[in-house]
Amino acid sequence: MDQILLYDTTLRDGLQREGMSMSVDEQIAIARHLAEFGMHYIEAGFPMSNPKHAQMFEALEHVDLGECRIAAFGMTRRKGMAVEDDPAMIGLAECYAPVITVVGKTWDLHIEKVIKVDREENLSMIRDTVEYLVGRGKEVVYDAEHFFDAFAAHPDYAVECLRTAHEAGAHWVVPCDTNGATLPHDVAAAVRRVRQDLPDARIGIHTHNDAECGVATSLAAVHEGARMVQGTVNGYGERCGNANLVSIIPSLTFKMGFRTVGDDRMRELTALSHFVAETANLQPDNWAAYVGQNAFAHKGGMHVAGMLADERTFEHIDPTAVGNDRHMVVSELSGRGTIISKAGDMGLDLSESPEVPRILTRLKELEHEGYHFEVADASFELLIERELGVFSPLFELESFRVVTEQRADGGVETEATVKLRHDGERLVAIGEGNGPVNALDRALRNALGGRVPELDEIELVNFKVRILDEGKGTGATTRVLLDSSDGHHTWGAIGVSQNVIEASWAALIDSIAYGVRRIARERAGAS
Repeated sequence: MDQILLYDTTLRDGLQREGMSMSVDEQIAIARHLAEFGMHYIEAGFPMSNPKHAQMFEALEHVDLGECRIAAFGMTRRKGMAVEDDPAMIGLAECYAPVITVVGKTWDLHIEKVIKVDREENLSMIRDTVEYLVGRGKEVVYDAEHFFDAFAAHPDYAVECLRTAHEAGAHWVVPCDTNGATLPHDVAAAVRRVRQDLPDARIGIHTHNDAECGVATSLAAVHEGARMVQGTVNGYGERCGNANLVSIIPSLTFKMGFRTVGDDRMRELTALSHFVAETANLQPDNWAAYVGQNAFAHKGGMHVAGMLADERTFEHIDPTAVGNDRHMVVSELSGRGTIISKAGDMGLDLSESPEVPRILTRLKELEHEGYHFEVADASFELLIERELGVFSPLFELESFRVVTEQRADGGVETEATVKLRHDGERLVAIGEGNGPVNALDRALRNALGGRVPELDEIELVNFKVRILDEGKGTGATTRVLLDSSDGHHTWGAIGVSQNVIEASWAALIDSIAYGVRRIARERAGAS
């Protein structure tokens, strides 16, 4: 199997995504993870462009990244200037990075209107730059900007730009789909021509995603002979983003038979994707191919039945190969298989149980009322237990009351009172908060106090309210979704009512009951 070298540009191209910014320490942390995963190259940006980049290159010089090679990024020499007199060229040559990626013009539109030189001068700028940096001991990657637009307009000259870089000593020549608009068959045809005209050149590919083809165009280029793929984690980048390495890497490995990273490292792909997203303060994409939470989620009853018979019926790879896992989604589309599978996750064997049809009927009734169990695993588990008659409530509610007061000075106070029974004892407690849910949560915790120590580990991490029948205005039914966490696991709970506080209370007590029991189970297992 041929080896495909992976060139990550998350820390340069990826950071051009709107609203994306990271500190030097965060970028260093990502570089470490990329290297540990097995990326062959990490492009770290322009070393002289700004103080942050300069600081990062200074820090990277002292970071052990193993066999991963750091690349600095720069342009060809300035027009009308000798390469050895160009401060940018001197800076690249003196930079510690062993690899220099040089971007140069290819398309007449840019040659004539941006850098404003003729074709021969553009070729001289490419040749001089590559020769100079190679002569200074650098591995040079030449990125031909807007190559595919140039190839469509003047293919001979586009190839000549790559030929010039190759003959000047560039270790890699990389056609770039900078505008991200070229379709896969056109990329394939252009790379085929490059391979024919430059049989000795090592060819890479760099594409963007403006036509939603960044992954497909990269794979098409590899099929035609490219052996380096440039891209970013999660496809981050300017406009619609860059080619997504998280999708490209497993596709190259499992679909096309190329070597990328080892099996052990491939199983870290999902973790890498999520780490970069969280470090960039972005929500991981639950629907991302291979690594998304829903990438191997099965909802339709027929699909679940097929999965229970043989996972290959509705999964294109084993999710564990990329560090992901499968799960069965419960909804009004669920069948017996979903109920049996989810009960199995709870340690309950319902494969021969006559209760499954009744549970399924109740599930569909509740979904019709507005419940949405596919995002409320805690409430669904408790639903099964209630229908089986094995649910043991954490407490018995006598009543709760919530009062909100707005004072003349504009301040707002919310106070909740709960009355409940726990272990045969009647408890009354008050809690104050910045809203009814917060006040109820505090009142409940005050009531149970040291009686339920697991409560101290449970934290509300997300709260969402949705109106289900907008035409009824303020009298509409509301759905409340709560996500809670113990610092290791996160679970969802749901409540539905025309009264938003009642819906919130239902979700809150499901979330707490599930969390308390889960933590207690894990403690018992650990001991």
